[in-house]
Amino acid sequence: MKRREFLKNTVPAAAILPAVVDGYSVKAFDNNSPLLQALMNPTIDTDHVLVIVQLNGGNDGLNMVIPISTYSAYYNARSNVAIPQNRILPLTGYTQTGLHPAMTGLQALYNQNKLNIVQAVGYPSPNFSHFRATDIWMSGSSSDQVVNSGWAGRYLNTEYPNYPTGYPNTTMPDPLAIQIGSITSLAMQGPSMNMGMSITNPTSFYNLINNVLDPAPNNPMGYELTYVRTIASQTNQYAVRITGAANLVTQQSAYPTNNSLGDQLKIVARLVKGGLKTRIYMVSYGGFDTHSLQTDATDTTIGAHANLLKNVSDAIKAFVDDCQFLGIQDRVVGMTFSEFGRRIKSNSSVGTDHGAAAPMFLFGKQVIGGFTGTNPTIPASATVNDNIPMQYDFRSIYASLLEKWFCVPSSTIQTILFQNFQSLNVVNDASCRTTGVNDPNQSAGEQLITNYPNPFTESTSIKFKTRGGHTLVQVIDMLGRVIGTLTDKEYTPGTYSVTFDSGPLPTGVYYARLQNGPIQQVRAMLKVK
Repeated sequence: MKRREFLKNTVPAAAILPAVVDGYSVKAFDNNSPLLQALMNPTIDTDHVLVIVQLNGGNDGLNMVIPISTYSAYYNARSNVAIPQNRILPLTGYTQTGLHPAMTGLQALYNQNKLNIVQAVGYPSPNFSHFRATDIWMSGSSSDQVVNSGWAGRYLNTEYPNYPTGYPNTTMPDPLAIQIGSITSLAMQGPSMNMGMSITNPTSFYNLINNVLDPAPNNPMGYELTYVRTIASQTNQYAVRITGAANLVTQQSAYPTNNSLGDQLKIVARLVKGGLKTRIYMVSYGGFDTHSLQTDATDTTIGAHANLLKNVSDAIKAFVDDCQFLGIQDRVVGMTFSEFGRRIKSNSSVGTDHGAAAPMFLFGKQVIGGFTGTNPTIPASATVNDNIPMQYDFRSIYASLLEKWFCVPSSTIQTILFQNFQSLNVVNDASCRTTGVNDPNQSAGEQLITNYPNPFTESTSIKFKTRGGHTLVQVIDMLGRVIGTLTDKEYTPGTYSVTFDSGPLPTGVYYARLQNGPIQQVRAMLKVK
């Protein structure tokens, strides 16, 4: 790889490249040019902010969001790690599901209508490699695609297509995206340029605003590092903006101590309140790869996973409270994601192995509180290969945030996400609403997808009811793989049927999945000899 390409694609672009692009100083361009100003102005004028919280390692969603309505099946599948039913945190107005007892902070947010829990989020044919699965979530691609850009980066590229030429400028003087921790992730990678910058950790942030540098080693490499830092300090105008924004905020509400996620979110709140126009922030918290010793052997409510969930819950609650304290609660929405969930059945090491779908949290004053989806289907006799069937494609969450929070037109969203993913009612869209969307709760208790015969031997007729518009029917196996897409098109309101011919597929449980806009249902089907 050429040095220029290496810098272009791997170095946090906003930290180095705005001052010099391909050897030419940005100052050489006339920023008063009407043509250049038109190219640099964002397509959509919004002050909305999205905060992405990555839970590294593959979080066990079944012990985080616990199905009370099917508790016996849940307990039978994982008795050595299952949370006792009398210890599950209840949720106001919703008796079907509860939270892990360590998550009192998120329980409070749910009861305040500031938390939306989206059940069983995944994608067809899931990949169980940490690295590949993370790439899929970051890029917003299908599991059989390799995409070298990120979904957030492609979004920012539609808003600032000329970046980094001419940036920073009076219209957008700030980083487009900021990630705290490591190098800027694939999620921020645009089609040809990384659209974000990284702050390695909270310590480096405070060193930045206090003009303190970590000491360089007293050797030739240290001398080179000092030189690079000097040049970067001279050319990086974003550092001045970040420092100025941070210094405007002198008081915040309390955050938990010894909580690295809370430390990161505290910085985000400070920068948003300080006036940065940055649209996307990303933070991360690791340790969720709980193959063994997930819980304490004598008390399943405590242990490694409980500590992780408590820190996540306490940090997010403190952040939402701080947003209210700072008066920015109407501008900020957050979401959590992990590269995959865990299997339904626990293992003999008091842990859980890599799985498919898992819940996601969306948080903030502007989310539509409550549940999206239903408790996942759990077989009466789950095996080590059984996965939670997907109810929602993760790209539907992305599409919903792009459409309803960032006001991106549907045609542009299809360009960003490569397909038409149906939007969900997860966030208030009053500032950019164009048409009304059916409330998925209107279908609660209504059976929208059935099949006959069930059980079946070779084929079965699947009947589904649609309210009109984009309607998708898929068949998924217990490993989370899509066996077939029976229909994926626009319909007028009504009841329709399609035939599923199982052919040489083995006997066992399959799921028929219906999605009609924000409405979804999953139907278990049994193939027998």
